[in-house]
Amino acid sequence: MMKWIPVVLALCLAACSSEGKKTYYQLPVISSSQPSLSVSAPRAPVAATPRLWISQVTVADFLGSAGLVYQTNDVQYVMAANNLWASPLDQQLRQSLQSYLGSRLPGWVVSEQQGPDANQQQLTVNVTGFHGRYDGRAVVSGTWTLSQNGQLHQHSFNIELKQDQDGYDALVRTLAKGWEQEASSIAAEIR
Repeated sequence: MMKWIPVVLALCLAACSSEGKKTYYQLPVISSSQPSLSVSAPRAPVAATPRLWISQVTVADFLGSAGLVYQTNDVQYVMAANNLWASPLDQQLRQSLQSYLGSRLPGWVVSEQQGPDANQQQLTVNVTGFHGRYDGRAVVSGTWTLSQNGQLHQHSFNIELKQDQDGYDALVRTLAKGWEQEASSIAAEIR
């Protein structure tokens, strides 16, 4: 009987040390309800085309890890070890925001790079919440600042959406819906 104890201990240690399968997530770009329209027309002068520069999208430190974040109670957060963002979250948020705003601001040039026009509008976003929560809700929160004609407009947002299903796939889709909802609010303010 004693000779089996080392074998059992070795098997237990091997099982504990093995890594689970890693799954990587990318935010889906939710299809816009507005159809994309391409029209061949004489080009307007660059100065006449309204421009928006998304200068920065930052995330809170706890969201900057590779793992998706889940809030387990009112004060505890867990960073997933095997359910990871395929690329940095701040990068995904910035790219999807550019896509959303580009579709909601027809006739605008929405860019992640500063253009030559000193009068272009500038948008900065600080995301303080982008995670799942113990009550089945997805949280998207933070602030954004729009610099427009020498004036600053700052807005806070806190969106909580109920997940339709359990699991990380549903969480990522619900977070994307919340992010799209906030992009629509930003576009409405810019217009």
